[in-house]
Parts: sequence; structure tokens; C-alpha cells
Amino acid sequence: MIPYSRQKIFKEDIKEVVRVLNSDFLTKGKKTLEFEKNLSKKVNVKFAIACNSGSSALLLACRALSLKKNDIVWTVPNTYAASANCAIECGAKVDFVDINPKTWNISVNQLEKKLKISKLKNKLPKILVLVHLAGMPCQLEKIYRLSKKYKFKIIEDASHAIGASYKNSPIGSCKWSDLTVFSFHPVKIITSAEGGAITTNNKKLSDKIKLLRENGIHSIKSKFKNLPYYPNYYEQVDSGFNFRMSEISAALVNSQLKKLNFFVNKRNQIAKTYLKLIKNPKFIFQDNNKDAKSSYHLFVVKLTNQNSNQYLKIFKIFNKNKIFINLHYKALHLNPFFEEMGFKKGQFPISENYSYTAFSIPIFVGLEEKNIKKIISILNNF
Repeated sequence: MIPYSRQKIFKEDIKEVVRVLNSDFLTKGKKTLEFEKNLSKKVNVKFAIACNSGSSALLLACRALSLKKNDIVWTVPNTYAASANCAIECGAKVDFVDINPKTWNISVNQLEKKLKISKLKNKLPKILVLVHLAGMPCQLEKIYRLSKKYKFKIIEDASHAIGASYKNSPIGSCKWSDLTVFSFHPVKIITSAEGGAITTNNKKLSDKIKLLRENGIHSIKSKFKNLPYYPNYYEQVDSGFNFRMSEISAALVNSQLKKLNFFVNKRNQIAKTYLKLIKNPKFIFQDNNKDAKSSYHLFVVKLTNQNSNQYLKIFKIFNKNKIFINLHYKALHLNPFFEEMGFKKGQFPISENYSYTAFSIPIFVGLEEKNIKKIISILNNF
């Protein structure tokens, strides 16, 4: 079965992992620090904090921004559960903003409209979790201006978007946001097996995230509140989590980071081939943001017209040809968990239409030319 995405591991990646396995430190060593330094340099940001997953990173980001019970977080419906769960785990309330029918990212018009109404009701969000779907950056500058006007913080959920850029600035530079979160799951552009990272230009936020990542524990002598009475003294000053990245994962992703441009360029080449050769008018593709370069974590195809029989048929045809396609993602508010909160079908029609018409076809380094041609042929003959 050909997957929609998968990791590409090189010999040098394996050598780096083995080197760590033969070392004294499998966690809390120098390799994680090295990766954080290299990542911050790569995306042109002051601080990078590695952790054990993208989901953990989102939760740490919310905690660092002091999200608490009854605060409000907005995100889009067509995203992975973690984009909303991070808020719920802090006791906050979640609401959604519908997407643009062409880019499938957050609709700036819908966002501005909802902000105006919410201000009158005194229900403005504390945080907007901004998802760069499939690796295509949102309209960051416009959204950033709205954040200043309506006084909310921005977390970029860039789980799909390492290697992407907006107005010539790398995603992760936090030029138009407070924090950016990355994921290094095996299906993502680069991998640490499981892992994530947060970037920011704010030292206070960086320090807070590092503290929370270590169960709220620190060993910085200048910050001790009590007198140290043994050599390896430490203090707990907050609640937190063990969300550290292991040295093994850091070694792998640090090696992969060196090849980021190669990975992104290869994905863009495959995407360009799809866009050029898929000619069937039954399908449409994600509009490019003219100010952005996508990293193409996903290549999403969408049926022009919503038809449940046609949608199921396309999955069956690909499955018969041993090609795995998938929906990224079913609108969150259509899940029982959110329906129990009071969300209903019909509230976010563009996201709902996307949920019944969109699917991701394979795109990854190592996808053979013959299989690319086969995928194109299936779609053109549908």
C-alpha cells in the first residue's frame, strides 16, 4: 500500500541515532540543545524549544500564554484534534472560524466579522490557533493586524509547515505571531519519530515553556527562592509536564533538519507535476497564497461538487489500486465530543463541505515516478 506520506531516513540519520545510543545520555543531553540552536537559526527566530510531540507543544504554548478556565480560544474546524484540545486541557472554551473556500485556511473576512460581533458581546478570544493547512501559510500579516486591534495572541500551528515561508520569512520566525508550533511525526516533512518544537522571539515565553516542559522544575541558582542545601539542588515553582524530547529523537531530527530544503523542494516538484497534469474538471486544488511558499506536507484534492457516492467511490478506487488516501480533516465540530458542547451541523458550512469532498493523495520524498503517473491517471479517468 502506497501511503499518503511517510518518512525518508538516510544512512547519516541512522549514524547520528546510533552515536547517541552509544553515548552516556539518552535524554537531557547536548543533542537536544544543538537541535534547538540549529532550528532557531534555520527559521530565523531567537528561541526554539524541543518537546516530545506537536500536541505537547500546543499545550505548552497555551500554558505559556497563561490560558485558564473560561478563557476563549478560536481555531478552524478542519484541523487535527490537538489544535483545539490544547485549549480544552487548560479549561478554556473553544470556538471556530470558518475557512476560505479557495485556500482552505482560515477566512480573514469571517475572522474579522466574528471579532466585531464578539467584541460587542464581550466574548473575544484570548488566543487564535492559526493552522497552516497542508503547509500553505495563512494570510499572516492581515491576521496579525487584527490581533493588535482586538488584543488576542497568535499561536501558529505549523505542524504541516516547516520549510514554508510567508513574504520571504520562514514559518517559525514568529514575525506575525507570538509562538509557532512544529510537529515531527513520521508523516511530516522531517521527523524525530515522535516530537515537536515551539519557536518564539519572546524570552519570557521561552523560559516559561522550558519550565513547564520540565514539570515546573528548574535548577537555576540565581532564581532559587530557598537556600540550596545539597549540590544538585532544584526547585519546583509551577505545575508542568515531562514533555522533553529524547536525545535519540533530537539526533534524528537534527540530522533531518540539514536536508529540509531538499525535502521541501522535492515535495514542491511533485505538487507541480500534479497541478500540471491532473486535468479532470471534477477536481479542484488549494489556491496558492501569492505571498507564500507551501512546504506541501499534504497535497489535497477536492471534489468540485459535493456527492457522497462520488466521494466514497474515489476512496474505493484508490484502495483497489493499493494507494492510501485520507481526509485531512473531518471538521472538529462534527465529532460527538464537540456536538456535546452544543456545536451543530450547519454552523461552519465551508468546513463542512470540505469534510465531504476533500482527500489527500500521496506526496513524499521517495514516491516513485510510476506511482505519481498512476495517481494522475486514476484522477483523470475518474
